[in-house]
Amino acid sequence: MPELQSRTIDTPTTEILEIIRRDGAVILTGALTEPALAELRDELTPYMEATGPGRDDFAGRSTTRTGALVARSPATRELVTHPAVLAATQAFLEPYCLRIQLHLTQIIRLKPGQGKQMIHRDRWAWGKYLQGIEPQLNTIWALTDFTAENGATQVVPGSVDWPDDRRPEPAEICQAVMPAGSLLLYTGSVFHGGGENRSAADRIGINITYSLAWLRQEENQYLSCPPEIAKDFSPALTDLLGYTIGSYALGYYTPPLPPGEGPECVGPEWAVGRQKAGVLGDEEMLRAVKES
Repeated sequence: MPELQSRTIDTPTTEILEIIRRDGAVILTGALTEPALAELRDELTPYMEATGPGRDDFAGRSTTRTGALVARSPATRELVTHPAVLAATQAFLEPYCLRIQLHLTQIIRLKPGQGKQMIHRDRWAWGKYLQGIEPQLNTIWALTDFTAENGATQVVPGSVDWPDDRRPEPAEICQAVMPAGSLLLYTGSVFHGGGENRSAADRIGINITYSLAWLRQEENQYLSCPPEIAKDFSPALTDLLGYTIGSYALGYYTPPLPPGEGPECVGPEWAVGRQKAGVLGDEEMLRAVKES
């Protein structure tokens, strides 16, 4: 049976990417301290406990999925902007885009009795239309230990180049067993799925994913984290949420104000108070488009 490679969070980005490109996934340990884990649990548990179970087998009838984490949890914002994760994500996705964006934030809690999830690719969120590019890079942060008994994520190492209709044999599947405070970094193309929780306790992880900025986000960040909340965040975080031009002339808008009281064409930065002039994209962005 195959095994996932495990490295520490301070492993050089080049080494992490070498494993990712070969296996499609890697475990990174030591990403969160116990105080950081406690802070996340304190902030997120009330929302998680108020969330009902999934309504179909794929979502998990004994699984809860809680979103809008950037707006709800300051501690989650630290995960979203984690330097090691962003460095790997930007390097991995930069062949296909000028900017990356936050695609999804979600607490995934597998309750006791939850069965195995169907093995799938996350990139199927856009259907099977995208070929020849990698649209996303993803994380699952372990808030509890991930064990073989409590449903540690199933992963099929080396499946990134498989055709979409290929189905793994049981011997090709392993699990992302890792202690709390670790994270699984995996591509949108690797086959994976939630494990079976045969234990008496919940398995809890935070799924934070990133995608090419010219694609539609799975979780609509503009509604989950609207401008009146996002305006107080750092530029780096608001950019990830999508409050910036995704490529030259992608994502601009006209504020619906009375005549003469607002600009015509501005980037989404204007909505969070970061831009006052009417421009579609900066000169550097335009040069990058022309050279791509």
